[in-house]
Amino acid sequence: MSGRLPALVRLLACILLLMSTAFEAPSRELLDSVDHRVVLHGLSWADYKRLLAIRGRGAGVRMTYLEGDLELMSPSRQHEGITSAIGRLVETYAEVRDLDLNSFGSWTIRSKPRERGVEPDKCYILGSPGEKRKPDLAIEVEWTRGLVDKLEVYRGLGVGEVWIWRRGRIEVYLLRGGRYERAANSGLFPKLNLEELVRHLDYPSQTQAVRAFRAWLGRRR
Repeated sequence: MSGRLPALVRLLACILLLMSTAFEAPSRELLDSVDHRVVLHGLSWADYKRLLAIRGRGAGVRMTYLEGDLELMSPSRQHEGITSAIGRLVETYAEVRDLDLNSFGSWTIRSKPRERGVEPDKCYILGSPGEKRKPDLAIEVEWTRGLVDKLEVYRGLGVGEVWIWRRGRIEVYLLRGGRYERAANSGLFPKLNLEELVRHLDYPSQTQAVRAFRAWLGRRR
């Protein structure tokens, strides 16, 4: 047990550093606009599990683990706002098009044999969740550049479709033959116009965006 204490202390210190960064921000504007990230190297799967347990379910720190590298990220208000808006528009599309869609937020998806773990900004299962152990779709907002390759994490976990919002666009990646391929359209929602969805992110409020997107969809039945 004593041999594990230094690693545990490092993990605790990392959490405290990540959390305290927000309070040290020189302005509220900076706090709202910057994702705070810390990455540790050479951590075991046991360290990763211990850190998940220490954090619990209520904290706003998301973790990505890839073969010994662990990134901890506290998302900014803008990051969370874009995530929420995309989610509401996707769910509006499913409702209007009568699709069974289940949202699971930042579900912790992990695999010890593959040494991978991730918590998407948003994720979904299309149809009945049943006993599925991974989402059909994971959505990531790259407000600031990550320190761990999340696509590689998702690839190893076998997530079939990943969307990455980046610089005002949504990039679609479909898992084919064990590798991700960039695609023009969603595989799960092939008729969904993602460019139009992104345009609706510019509305003053999410409620207005949903209302306008619903109306736009209604004109294209």
